[in-house]
Amino acid sequence: MELKRVVVTGLGAVTPLGNDVSATWSAMTAGKSGIDTITQFDHSACKTHFAGEVKNWDISSMLDRKEARKLDRYSQFAVYTAKQALEDSHLDLEAEDKDRIGVIWGSGMGGILTLEEELTAFAQGDGTPRFNPFYIPKAILNMGAGQISLRFGLRGPSFATASACASSACAIADAYNTIRLGKADIMVTGGSDADITWSGIGGFNSMHAISTRNDSPATASRPFSKSRDGFVLSEGGACLILEEYGHAVARGAHIYAEMSGAGLNSDAFHLTAPDPEGNGAAKVMKLAMEDGGVLPADVDYINAHGTSTPLGDIAEMKAILRVWGEDAYRLNISSTKSMTGHLVGASGAIEAMATVMSLHDGIVPPTINHEEDDCDENIDYRLNFTFNRAQKRNLRYALSNTFGFGGHNVSLLFKKHEA
Repeated sequence: MELKRVVVTGLGAVTPLGNDVSATWSAMTAGKSGIDTITQFDHSACKTHFAGEVKNWDISSMLDRKEARKLDRYSQFAVYTAKQALEDSHLDLEAEDKDRIGVIWGSGMGGILTLEEELTAFAQGDGTPRFNPFYIPKAILNMGAGQISLRFGLRGPSFATASACASSACAIADAYNTIRLGKADIMVTGGSDADITWSGIGGFNSMHAISTRNDSPATASRPFSKSRDGFVLSEGGACLILEEYGHAVARGAHIYAEMSGAGLNSDAFHLTAPDPEGNGAAKVMKLAMEDGGVLPADVDYINAHGTSTPLGDIAEMKAILRVWGEDAYRLNISSTKSMTGHLVGASGAIEAMATVMSLHDGIVPPTINHEEDDCDENIDYRLNFTFNRAQKRNLRYALSNTFGFGGHNVSLLFKKHEA
């Protein structure tokens, strides 16, 4: 069976850096931070007082108040970014066969805000289980995909992926394979999360997973730096329109990049910690390149998972060195989480979007907040981590890495599109 080619023809985003792709990408390439003090709830009792919140965002431009109340914040991000991406793709949905357009959407936590609100109201009540009739439809993990499918009338394959921080990368990989196998012409894919709540912050604090650098929120996410002390919890979402190449060409679509491969595997090592030698991460990058029929020498850029955790950054660096050896020193490597923070299940989609834009524009976004090198035995600073400033480079192939609690690893391979 001959596999179909797959291209990216539309993008959408809402992030701590901006409420669309243009604003987010402009801030990324300028090396700006989207991290600040939490405004959504009283955080005074928490160990961490900051996060990557979406700012000055209003769903009323798309949904009226009554309709918006039926969607959890993570689902609002989903439909909002899907609308952006579909508009960006210039698809005429009424002229398309909607049975051939599907939705695969990832989320790490789903409707955690709705869950909190409903259980808090119950706990403060008289013990009678009075719940909002939209409680379950708002909270369940598949509703991001469901809402997109419903609102745009898309009747192709539709489901959700849940693999913690790797959720939206898994969604993109599944959407890619759905088109490659000829089961759809177009897939709306990506992910969203909205976990900046008292239980989200409190839960990650209890694991000692997130930074407590309350005196300097904007510099708290500092991947590959000595003083890194955990990731920064963020919210938002991103959407990619994947399309079969012949279909895109036939309608004269603008092609951002080609998706060329996907690797998925598991560390099978620890509940939350990575394999310290990066064995799973090394293998998953190899799988993505093998899937795309390319060699490590063909890849110029890696958008690293780069969470700013003491163990994770070292494991990923070891994985890169294991795969590329001495050739690793010509690569550009960067962590856009240094600017966006960690969007949990949405992180893979945000970083795939950034990787696609890097290929399209020939710009590698930086890893900001680097002030001090770690010990030489921990981090090899001969590698080009693209510290603090973006770098221009004509990229051929790029990988986007995403690793999740539970040992889930995904690496997505994208190729520069030559018109």
